[in-house]
Amino acid sequence: MANKQRNILLFSLLGLGLIVLFFINISFGSITIPFKEVYSSLTGGQASKSTWEYIIINYRLPKAITAVLVGMGLSISGLLMQTLFRNPLAGPYVLGLSSGASLGVAFVILGAAFMPAFISHILLSSYGIVIASTMGSSIVLLAVLLVSHRLRDTMAILIVGLMFGSFTSAIVGTLTYFSTAEQLQKFTFWSMGTLGNLSWSSILILSICVFIGLLLSLFSIKPLNALLLGENYARSLGLNFKKTRLIIILATSILAGSITAYAGPIAFIGLAVPHIAKLLFQTSNHSVLYWSTLLLGAGIMLVCDVVSQMPGFDITLPINAITSLLGAPIVIWLLVRKRKMMG
Repeated sequence: MANKQRNILLFSLLGLGLIVLFFINISFGSITIPFKEVYSSLTGGQASKSTWEYIIINYRLPKAITAVLVGMGLSISGLLMQTLFRNPLAGPYVLGLSSGASLGVAFVILGAAFMPAFISHILLSSYGIVIASTMGSSIVLLAVLLVSHRLRDTMAILIVGLMFGSFTSAIVGTLTYFSTAEQLQKFTFWSMGTLGNLSWSSILILSICVFIGLLLSLFSIKPLNALLLGENYARSLGLNFKKTRLIIILATSILAGSITAYAGPIAFIGLAVPHIAKLLFQTSNHSVLYWSTLLLGAGIMLVCDVVSQMPGFDITLPINAITSLLGAPIVIWLLVRKRKMMG
């Protein structure tokens, strides 16, 4: 009973914190907009200055919604992968989806010089890069699904995912070797990740993809709890392991693939947030972990975005730099903790 009350209190605080962080995210930036003005603008009224209204509706609100979607999607896909592979260091990109997306974008940005001018112009547009990224991650997804259908061993799928990642990275490396400085700069900017510059139509597509991925993962909560005790135990409970594994891989792929397509490969959120949720709620029950990871992921991503905006300054830091600063110490701590427990 005490645990249940503690969980309710923590969920209430996380929900309230998420709302506050959403307003802080919209308020802070190179121009600080008062909370009262943000609240007025978001509740059907108008900010007292037309420039503030324009910044809120056309720039900061889309970016804050993108941060929430990215945080939720990557955190849940990280939780799914860590449970499926029973590996605390597994993240949303272990299946090679990020590398596949990078390969698609590399072909477009770095290979544009070898194409006719009108084709390269279309491909280098924002939608061209999104389509290339989606196609790259989809090809890797299909390959992983085909392999997972033939392999019984889950760890073998993890190795195959890593091999796909190495293979695509080698092709990207070859393309970068023959690229110009301008092409390399554009590809580097994409690989650093970004939450801004998404149109409302892009946010709608991303929202639909994230919703489908989260729904699939929501239906996987009971199977995930069974998997905690191992594949054989899960099968003894009557779990259709192949079907469950397929749904989990599909959910992760939809979440990680769509987010990478629109926001770039954002590091460490999917790896670190599930562990923070486990430490905070002190449970391995996915009925609790699913919702706590969802809320924490969205909140942490909003915090990272606020930090990257450098409130009061005109510069914006790459979002990947901030997420890595947060995630890397957690991963190091996990490795040290695991070694101590084994020792």
